[in-house]
Amino acid sequence: MGLRINDIAPDFTAETTKGTIHFHDWIGDGYAVLFSHPKNFTPVCTTELGAMAGIADEFTKRNAKIIGISVDPVESHDKWKDDIRVATGYVVDYPLIGDRDLKVAKLYDMLPAAAGDTSEGRTPADNATVRSVFIIGPDKRIKLVLTYPMTTGRNFDEILRALDSIQLTAKHQVATPANWKQGEDVIITAAVSDEDAVKRFGAFDRILPYLRKTKQPQA
Repeated sequence: MGLRINDIAPDFTAETTKGTIHFHDWIGDGYAVLFSHPKNFTPVCTTELGAMAGIADEFTKRNAKIIGISVDPVESHDKWKDDIRVATGYVVDYPLIGDRDLKVAKLYDMLPAAAGDTSEGRTPADNATVRSVFIIGPDKRIKLVLTYPMTTGRNFDEILRALDSIQLTAKHQVATPANWKQGEDVIITAAVSDEDAVKRFGAFDRILPYLRKTKQPQA
């Protein structure tokens, strides 16, 4: 059975470039973004890890930790970081999980149980499904899952945008419309009556009987 939104994110203990972590403990009381890679020293993933390093401060501002995982050993990750710096100009300072026994990849349903128990001899194509992003909340539940093909670099601005929406809608009874960005109007959920909406948000616009928009609530 695959992982779904609102499932508890599987906990694990793993070696990383920052030492041993116990995942749920490492997350703490904030958010976490776990993003996976099929193989070290691959071109698309090299650009992705550099891009994530370049916006790491944006996740920190949002009380979110970032962590990468590749089905290769930690020693290989440390060597790969030099290539990432050369290619992108950014230094990877967030932890990278070494998953040489494929334990975490299987735990997160990115590889089947029959994939074996070692990363040795596996090609990027063998690990093509290890291309997912998970946003996990302070309650350790999965808030978002995105999976990309190997040939399509991920848009981490979209991950930030989604995180903004997740955090905003967790605090207020609102939803965000298509292509929403910080500061734009939001949707009042059906759980909020018109009377309560006025008390909470002030004026609102009724677009349709079931669609009401209002200004984004302030934190």
